[in-house]
Amino acid sequence: MKILRARRMRTISLLTLVGALGVTGISATQAASNAGDRQPRTNTQHSSGTAAKPTVVLVHGAWADSSGWAKVARDLQAQGYQVLAPPTPLRGLSEDSEYLSAFLRDRTTGPVVLVGHSYGGAVITNAAKSDNDVEALVFINAFVPDAGDSVLGLLDPNHQLDPADLFEFMRYPGAPDGDYDLYMKQNVFPDAIANGIPARDSAAMAAAQRPVTLSALTDRSDTPAWKSLPSYYLLGTQDHIVPPALQRTMAENAGAKITEVKAGHLPMITSPRAVEKLIIEADRSTPAR
Repeated sequence: MKILRARRMRTISLLTLVGALGVTGISATQAASNAGDRQPRTNTQHSSGTAAKPTVVLVHGAWADSSGWAKVARDLQAQGYQVLAPPTPLRGLSEDSEYLSAFLRDRTTGPVVLVGHSYGGAVITNAAKSDNDVEALVFINAFVPDAGDSVLGLLDPNHQLDPADLFEFMRYPGAPDGDYDLYMKQNVFPDAIANGIPARDSAAMAAAQRPVTLSALTDRSDTPAWKSLPSYYLLGTQDHIVPPALQRTMAENAGAKITEVKAGHLPMITSPRAVEKLIIEADRSTPAR
């Protein structure tokens, strides 16, 4: 395949690989500049004059679907929140962001707290700019790109990762030259994505995974919404795919309030109360626009 390197790296565990990927292209100077660019919020009430609960929109990541939010959605609904968990097409960062923008426009009214997990963090970073009702961003073990960043560029800045060790490639109908659907290898999926999930469940998740396109992981992000919106970040300290050091660097660059949880890549499944608590904090701490 054109996109695969001619030289294959020897197979190594993803945990060992990502543990070495704590370096990103985000500098301290850049982070300080971004903090200075962030615009202050106005302390106003909702248009109704009451402290109505916002709609919580939950955006899943790659190799996943909205069912992963089930526990969080149930608990938030029990506390009176309207919850929506749309499907993400996983076709490309711009396409997925446009889809979410259309969803926010047509399916929500009033204030919104927008929540993104993993790749979904990049999607909400780009989509939130289109809707003035979005009041806060919540990132769950998520990618938080700055303008010009890509998900793969953040994860693998030194080009140490060999996609052939991790993914099965499939040409999808209408794919442009060099693009593929990426399925995570089923022997890689449990430790990479589903660490902390019982083995039988993680194997079933690997079988049912939704692919993401290579182009979605290499697309460049646009101007981020976190420059003008308050942000909150749940950092899973046992994540095997988005290294905790990278999570912290991205969150700090975005000026997000960071909360740590002892969890792998899927805290919405293994630690749903921590996710729910942070979403409620984002709601209660954010004045209406």
